[in-house]
Amino acid sequence: MITIISGTDRKGSMTLKLAKLYYEMMAAQTDAVRLLSLENLNVCDRNHPDMKKIQEEILIPSEKFVFIMPEYNGSFPGILKLFIDNTDIRKVWWHKKAAIIGLADGRGGNLRGIDHLTSILHYLKMNVFYNKIPISKINEELSSSGQWIKPETKELIRNQTEAFLKY
Repeated sequence: MITIISGTDRKGSMTLKLAKLYYEMMAAQTDAVRLLSLENLNVCDRNHPDMKKIQEEILIPSEKFVFIMPEYNGSFPGILKLFIDNTDIRKVWWHKKAAIIGLADGRGGNLRGIDHLTSILHYLKMNVFYNKIPISKINEELSSSGQWIKPETKELIRNQTEAFLKY
């Protein structure tokens, strides 16, 4: 099972729009994929029934994760870190695989956030896929309705999904 995590709880985010496109692309290649949005999810309490259910039914059974995350203040959203921190790290993350996609409205594509998350995932004994994609100027890549604008970016994502499935 592969779980795609939209790494923000911001309503109407470009992150979730990109995550949905990523999900559609990956679902065309495998049935074993899920999309998990942090919107409306109580990640502050590790004992909350929603967190326990997600952990048991989605996270623990997953063998691979795709983290799609926006740039927040030169890194990634604190809600994503809180989400990771409030799981049973040994059962959920240890010795599993991860791919990372960063996005930003600016020109850096969340490179620092990608590096920060990579370090954290390595600490959690995860194997991080080498092909990390920073997407700059996201508003020029996706329309407000969540459709691709630039076919080159769609092709980058398609190449990553295909390679990550073989990873």
